[in-house]
Formats: sequence, structure tokens, C-alpha cells
Amino acid sequence: MDTVPFWVQLIALACLILLSAFFAMAETALMAANRHRLRHLAKRGSRTAQTTLWLLDRTDKVLSLVLIANTLINALATALVTAIAISTFGNDEKVITIATAVVAFLLIVFAEISPKIIGATFPERIALPASIVLKPLMTLGKPVIWFVNLFVTVLLRLVRIKRGTIRDHRLSPEELRSMVLEGGQFIPKKHQSILLNLFDLESISVEDVMTPRAQVEALNLSVPIEEIKRQLTTCYHNKLPVHEGEINQIVGILHVRKAVGLLNEEDELTTDHFRALLTPPYFIPQDTDVLTQLQYFQENHERLGIIVDEYGEVQGLVTLEDIIEEMIGEFTTSTPGAARADHFGWDAQGECLLEGSTTLREINKHLALQLPLDGPKTINGLLLEYLQDIPEASVCLKINGCVIEIVQVKNQSIKVVKLIQAAARNTLPLRA
Repeated sequence: MDTVPFWVQLIALACLILLSAFFAMAETALMAANRHRLRHLAKRGSRTAQTTLWLLDRTDKVLSLVLIANTLINALATALVTAIAISTFGNDEKVITIATAVVAFLLIVFAEISPKIIGATFPERIALPASIVLKPLMTLGKPVIWFVNLFVTVLLRLVRIKRGTIRDHRLSPEELRSMVLEGGQFIPKKHQSILLNLFDLESISVEDVMTPRAQVEALNLSVPIEEIKRQLTTCYHNKLPVHEGEINQIVGILHVRKAVGLLNEEDELTTDHFRALLTPPYFIPQDTDVLTQLQYFQENHERLGIIVDEYGEVQGLVTLEDIIEEMIGEFTTSTPGAARADHFGWDAQGECLLEGSTTLREINKHLALQLPLDGPKTINGLLLEYLQDIPEASVCLKINGCVIEIVQVKNQSIKVVKLIQAAARNTLPLRA
């Protein structure tokens, strides 16, 4: 080392530290890189992204290359500093110890911690260009990597650890949901809401989005023809379920526009004229999940379905528009549904008046509550289940932290309730 100038030795040491820093930074960046973004770039023709993905598919070999390189570089750096210390200050143990401590400090700060933080902060920016260097190095170092891994394989077998297991990088629905939530700064709020609603479609049934039986507008062919005419001229929907007698006897679906054309004819109308216009009804089991039903609507070219329970009793109806609204929000409409209290919230006193037929899902969504959804679908049904009785007005109870006061009871059902926020609770007589 005496023949090598001191400044050349320092430059060599700096180069070793920079080289070690490169491997540490490249390793961290590769491990932190977003595979989905890399696949997107690769599909768009990025050669560096393709190379990076190639390296990530051989993680064990990349790690072996980096560790072998860093170990050799660190050993050379330590040896070089020791040689510099001896040539400069002589064979003094204290000087050699201090020189070793100094090089260890330099390696920790400049070749380990700092580059790894940088690699984790800018993974794609560093991993893409670094892959261009790492891939040829892997080819050159293949014999050394194979030789080292030979001993590693033997050691792993001795401790009964299997290697070579392919990681499953597919994301679960919950992981996808988390990605959408965390990507809020990149995804418009409306688009984020639509994506989150799509994830929920498989977890809810058509019963959650249907128009309940009591609110279904249907045409009864057993009533006088004048009543049928009046209903057709005042109905709000383009298609009506048609039944004879009680609503469980659905005989078909009537296209209202076609039926209105009959009203202008001079011939005397009979129910047979309307029966001739009926299309077969489309029935749906009440437990069908919404996503599956959306596919069924597409496959069967249907837009309206009658929901029935296990006994064949009509529970309500669901339309294609109902499912679309569940995904993207409600449309502007002039139907009676527009007058419903679909948009509600807490008032200044922390209270909210609701109809008993309001669904629990809507209440949880608009009021940020946690009312149970695994039983009845409406607030009326939930209260009747809890009380096991037809209550009187002014009875209060608390469910999952929300105080609910029964305001009006009529015809064996709860018509109006008042919800009271936890912060706005006053001294009300509660019934558990």
C-alpha cells in the first residue's frame, strides 16, 4: 500500500462505500416496489419494468447477489481502512481499532441506513434503473450464487424449511378495498365511492335493495275495469306487476305505454285485452346477492324481478335501476320515491325523525350508526324483534349506543321513530 498514493486509497474507499450503498438501496427499492404499478408499466412496453418484474420473480437469487456483494465490499472496505491506518500511523492496535470503528460507522450511515431509507421512499424511481445493472450482475455472478445457495439449501433442509414456495400475489377483496381507500388522493371521491360500492354488492342481497311489498305499485285485474283505467292513467312507473286477487298471484308484467294505447280505442275494454299484453314475470329468491342478480339481469335480458321467499310469497320487487343506484347513487326522479326521506341526517339537537319502514342500511349509511344488519331489514322490524311485542308510543330503548324513541304506532306496526345521538341524549325512560 506504500506505493499507492493516499488520495487514491481514499477514492477507492469512497467507491466501495458508494457501491455498497447502491446494492442496499437497490435491494430495498425492489422489495418495496409496487408490483401492480410495475405490471401496468410493463404492459405499456417499459423494458425496465419488465426487467424489474423478472428480478422480483427471482427474489432469492437477487437477495443472494446483494448479500454476497455487500459482504465482500464491506470486508474490502475494512481491510483497506486497516491498511491505510497501518501505512499512515504504524502497527498500533489503538489506531487499528479506531479505524475499524470509523469504517463501521461510515458503512452503517452511508451504505446501510441512508440508502435503504431512500430506496423505501422512492422504490419505483430507484428499482427501475437499478434493475438494468442488477440483471447483468446476476448473470455474471451466477456460479458464485449457485455455490453459496448450495450450502443454504443444505442448511434449510437440516432445519426442515422448504424453499421455492411461490408467493400468491393475488389480492383479496378486502385488500383491494384497502387499496382503494388508501388511494383517495389519486382517485376522485365519486369514483372511489363507486368502487367501494362494487365491493359491497356481493355481500348484500336483493332483499336489501328491493322495494318492499307494501310499497309496490301493482295492477289488480280483479277490480272493475274503470278502476284499472284510473290506475293506468295515474301510475308513475313504466312497468307494473299484474296480479289477480291478492298480490301473491302475479300473472305477468304490464308495459304501461302499451296499455295506455288501449284506453284510446272505442271498443269496450275487458281484462282480456290487458292479459294479452302481459309478459311472463321474472322471480328472484330473496337471498340472491346483488352482484349475482346483476349478472342474471344481463343474461336473461330482464330489468325487473319479483322477489319471493322460500314459500313463494311475494316480498317486493327489484329493478336494474335499483342495483345501479346502489353502485353510483340515486338518480333524479319524479316518481313517488323521490318524496321519501332517502336523504336525512341529524338536526341541530342531534335528533332524526324517520319512518318505521326506513331500512337499517340507509340509517347506518346516512347517520353513521352501527345498527345490526343480520336480522330485520327495517327499523320497525328491528324494534319489534327487540321488544317482542307491539309497543306503545313514547317507549324508548338503546341499541348499539343509539337511543330510539317510538313516536307513532299504527296498524300493528311502528310508523315513526326518533333517533337520538349519544351526545344529545337526555333523561329518557329507557327500556332494554
